[in-house]
Amino acid sequence: MTDTASHKPPAITPQVVAAHGLKPDEYDRIVAAIGRPPNLVELGVFSVMWSEHCSYKSSKKWLRQFPTTAPWVICGPGENAGVVDIGDGQAVVFKMESHNHPSFIEPYQGAATGVGGILRDVFTMGARPIANLNALRFGDPQAAKMRHLVGGVVAGIGGYGNCVGVPTVGGECTFDSAYNGNILVNAMTVGLARADRIFYARAAGVGNPVVYVGAKTGRDGIHGATMASAEFDETSEEKRPTVQVGDPFTEKLLLEACLELMATNAIVAIQDMGAAGLTSSSFEMAARGGVGIELDLSSVPTREHAMTPYEIMLSESQERMLLVLAKGREAEAAAIFRKWELDFAVVGRVTESKKIVATFAGETVLDLPVEPLADKPPLYDRPWTTIVCNSEPVPASPPGIDIGATLKRLLATPDLASKRWIWEQYDHMVMADTIARPGGDAAVVRVHGTTKGLALSSDCTPRYCYADPEMGGRQAVAECWRNLTAVGARPLAITDCLNFGNPERPEIMGELVGCIAGMAEACRALDFPVVSGNVSLYNETSGVAVKPTPQVGGVGLLDDLTTMMRSAFGGGSDSIILIGETFGHLGASLCTRLLAGRDAGPPPRVDLVAERRNGDFVRKLIDRRVLTACHDVSDGGLLVALAEMALGGHVGAVVAKPVDAANELAFWFGEDQARYILTCKSADADAILAAAGEAQVRATKLGSTGGRDLTVKGTKGISLSELQTAHEGWFPTYMAAPNQ
Repeated sequence: MTDTASHKPPAITPQVVAAHGLKPDEYDRIVAAIGRPPNLVELGVFSVMWSEHCSYKSSKKWLRQFPTTAPWVICGPGENAGVVDIGDGQAVVFKMESHNHPSFIEPYQGAATGVGGILRDVFTMGARPIANLNALRFGDPQAAKMRHLVGGVVAGIGGYGNCVGVPTVGGECTFDSAYNGNILVNAMTVGLARADRIFYARAAGVGNPVVYVGAKTGRDGIHGATMASAEFDETSEEKRPTVQVGDPFTEKLLLEACLELMATNAIVAIQDMGAAGLTSSSFEMAARGGVGIELDLSSVPTREHAMTPYEIMLSESQERMLLVLAKGREAEAAAIFRKWELDFAVVGRVTESKKIVATFAGETVLDLPVEPLADKPPLYDRPWTTIVCNSEPVPASPPGIDIGATLKRLLATPDLASKRWIWEQYDHMVMADTIARPGGDAAVVRVHGTTKGLALSSDCTPRYCYADPEMGGRQAVAECWRNLTAVGARPLAITDCLNFGNPERPEIMGELVGCIAGMAEACRALDFPVVSGNVSLYNETSGVAVKPTPQVGGVGLLDDLTTMMRSAFGGGSDSIILIGETFGHLGASLCTRLLAGRDAGPPPRVDLVAERRNGDFVRKLIDRRVLTACHDVSDGGLLVALAEMALGGHVGAVVAKPVDAANELAFWFGEDQARYILTCKSADADAILAAAGEAQVRATKLGSTGGRDLTVKGTKGISLSELQTAHEGWFPTYMAAPNQ
């Protein structure tokens, strides 16, 4: 129970309105919507529900471009997570979200609670989480605090996921000075559910009890949603109290208790108390169900003395859920949660009023209509500027460039260096269903008790999106589709996390508009719908924005795990075949960054027809079981991909550039899209090349596997041990150095 606070709420002044992140015209809209000035609790509710983080008021117009339906889609955007049918009465539930601002302020807890929040989004739909992924964007490795941020974020992800017992199976980690003042931490969870037992957040049944379950409410995280909807400045450290504190052991208990109750017919609706806590969960459930809710805030379990109604409504304390139960099932539900040593309290009831009315110590402290908060926030058509593609000429490569030395340098750069230091801190084998571990094209997790598998990938190339937002948006989706294809999976759908700067600046809005347009084009062309996602704006500090980073998380299905393809060379004497056109595009490439010291030029063109044609062809070869390895070609280009395959299998290769190909540097390190490297038994090579010709797919034999060196004909071979030292050494060395 909560003690009544004794202090008097402050008057609603323009300064108080501004402190809540609301513009003067938005305050005027509030007054018009409810017919009177709001009190402080009501103002706080509006501030979080109308925040960018909760309302998508700058992006909603553009998000409508995404294709969101397909015969296999059970639930698209609008619920806690997306749901896709995978046959046999089973469904996969997944979503990606950001925890960027909290992770910059307090890296361990920010990253940990990001994992906790996305786990709850999935299991609130009735799914048992089976895998976590992430996408991490850090600044210049030598920037102040960066090593501290890397260590804290990785420890937070591992600490929470490992304790909950869900494997972290894949992700990305790159470095760019654009993220010096605002790192990105995006978390994705994938769960498995019965297709006929999906739970939704739609309150229903007038008189049904509204129940609070999980951990007690504290003062941590208050105004977290508002903080996530504002850019940083020199006072960012002062926002530490808005970062939530997580407890993974409580999360595990909550997961098991919810799934146990879901096995009954007691739940009418269920919603995670995530961003904006009790406020968002109550308003969103009421809005989706077209009903109202009465709340008694005095009944909310709290862990701190004299919490006010304002604090209770806005707290973002972790590991909490709001449920609507069928009338008369309270005792049954209470017994389950108490068995799991969790709080259980009836805090309200469903009404037909279409309002949220909250009382505290017998007095009404909040009385608001649902519609203007949940369904009709301000929606902005913000001015935007079309971003002109970077046309800066790519600097000429130095004469006599050493291909082998360039490869070693590339493999030792922060973006391409092995991330083993990271993923070995994650338990990626718990639950015993991880088939393909981190480090390949896509993680693969067995659908428990079956021979089916789920392929999972997380992808984006921010430097492409910065150089040309539309082409970069296309590429983010296409690369995710390729990674799933490369392991033999049929791509099903994506979730996304759109990370951008301040949308009130036309150039930032232009990046968002362009990236969404490109993503939508790719999703339509590849039959790869968007079923869930998150928008994270205001990722900038003192006017310096992050690179546009529309992170894509994809899920694909392997009907038979025995067809799964790995990227490592399987043995000697196999033929190496390149699928796709090589034009030698060095614009916006990692090779250009390495040699010129900066990003220059446009990104590679993404031909969606070629992507579809080449990927479908590769998947057919995998299904026919004629390949021994497959790897998509992406960052760093062709020779980097070959080196990764060689290092993965501890098998060398001898390869040659075709006579009619571009110059050596461009051929080996250009980042042209829609390409895969395949290996097969030498006896099968001619048949594969012939099949490619019939399918109008460009296929080129590059060489064969074998030995302990990676050799480009005409140059000195590079020993795999040298390459491995370069590839594996950067991260451990960096993290072992003293903090700045």
